[in-house]
Amino acid sequence: MHGEYKVPGGKLVVVDLEVQGGRIADFHLAGDFFLEPDDALHDIDAAVTGLPQEADVAAIAAAVRSALPEGAQLLGFTPESVGTAVRRALVTAPGWRDFEWEIVHDKPVSPRMNLALDEVLTGRVGDGRRKPTLRLWEWDESAVVIGSFQSFRNEVDPEGAAKHGFDVVRRISGGGAMMMGANSIVTYSLYVPAALVAGMTFADSYAFLDDWVLQALRSLGIEATYQPLNDIASPQGKIGGAAQKRLANGGVLHHATLSYDMDGQVMTEVLRIGREKLSDKGTASAAKRVDPLRRQTGLPREAIIERFIETFAHLYGAVPGHITEEEYAEAEALVESKFATDAWLHRVP
Repeated sequence: MHGEYKVPGGKLVVVDLEVQGGRIADFHLAGDFFLEPDDALHDIDAAVTGLPQEADVAAIAAAVRSALPEGAQLLGFTPESVGTAVRRALVTAPGWRDFEWEIVHDKPVSPRMNLALDEVLTGRVGDGRRKPTLRLWEWDESAVVIGSFQSFRNEVDPEGAAKHGFDVVRRISGGGAMMMGANSIVTYSLYVPAALVAGMTFADSYAFLDDWVLQALRSLGIEATYQPLNDIASPQGKIGGAAQKRLANGGVLHHATLSYDMDGQVMTEVLRIGREKLSDKGTASAAKRVDPLRRQTGLPREAIIERFIETFAHLYGAVPGHITEEEYAEAEALVESKFATDAWLHRVP
């Protein structure tokens, strides 16, 4: 059995193993990481050999860590990444390039349609009717998008939202509210089969699915890193955050919103939580918590999106694609039955 795991921001971890009598046998670790002393590689091999085949990432990492000699240096990988590679080997998880990818950057649609498309396209990837896809959002009106489990009345000031022209909508993934102002953010969605993240912890899958965007940001001169659980950041502050939803049919939605530009004053008038967080610091501190891409790069939003598309296509061989009329129709029906209803918007009062 063979497994690979590219550590986000780090090195490639490769494992080969067999299973005999319900236990891992003939285990060998390899990769382009750095490890001192050299003999620690044999210690790791010995630590994993003999573990039960059902051992999870935490158990494998604990075994590796306990076997390392005092003062051992692991650069570009961790005991947890060894565990992830082992689990991916045991479930024969495919890699990015084992799939045919499409990139969609289509016409602007309403925030509700964007949310409905997320559900529709995730479902279609899950049941095999669509290839795995990266979609860059465009929208024709401003909105606050609250997480699936957030309280409407606790998060949003309806008067402030109306004053500044923000509709309020709810998405199917968890996480916090995002303000989708016109030309002020970059949002993308990944629709992937569950097999791509098989063997990973939920937390590891976040960083794994956003590693490509870190590479794109670094190519623009931004020292981008991933901050668990779901934040993309630079030394100057937070850039954006990600969220996920996993469907029963095996489709995985992973989407992220990155700040391109922002107005801290408007945020505090529209979001109650944002106002509370900044109440003792002044609205200017919003610009310190979030460091927008416009300030960091000086580039137009369109140029940043183009770099994202170029990077993803180069890394994974993705080709341009489009949303079909049938998919649009399915999403429009879902807007009417779900995303435009008060029952959905206020499902958590």
